[in-house]
Amino acid sequence: MLFKIAITGPESTGKSWLSEKLAMHYNTVFVPEYARTYIDRLSRPYRQHDILSIAKGQLESEKQYQQQAEKFLFCDTELIVTKIWSVHKYGECHPWILEKINTNRYDLFLLCNIDMPWQYDPQREHPDLRKHFFDWYKKELDSYGFDYVIVSGLENERTRNAIDAIENHPAINKKFQ
Repeated sequence: MLFKIAITGPESTGKSWLSEKLAMHYNTVFVPEYARTYIDRLSRPYRQHDILSIAKGQLESEKQYQQQAEKFLFCDTELIVTKIWSVHKYGECHPWILEKINTNRYDLFLLCNIDMPWQYDPQREHPDLRKHFFDWYKKELDSYGFDYVIVSGLENERTRNAIDAIENHPAINKKFQ
């Protein structure tokens, strides 16, 4: 049985780093953020239609990595990220993405808190809107009724808090006892 965990939250909250650390801890794989690779390959600024391509690429990556996963699959981002990004930038989200948010299920979401310092990256766009986006992620997770835990702390503390959240989660305990 595979337990699928989504690592989500605003920019520069350690999602990629945490995904990698959790995969190492549990001796499994993580799904990298597809948007990063996609945008790096573009020879132009991204456009609205690119967001749908990114969403499809993220889900395809999940399918591929799922074949290699052992007990856990950690997903560095998920489609709520894509929805928020699309709605914020373009005022709307493609219906395919909205449908897949409901059908591509995760057993648990780890919502990364904004208590880490902002780190510049050319793909990051909103250093001054972290609280706004964090609240938006929380609202989205609540509105969908998804099971989530807010993960706080710096570096090893954040990793330890995420591991504690996973290991103390009732559904995980039930599935892996």
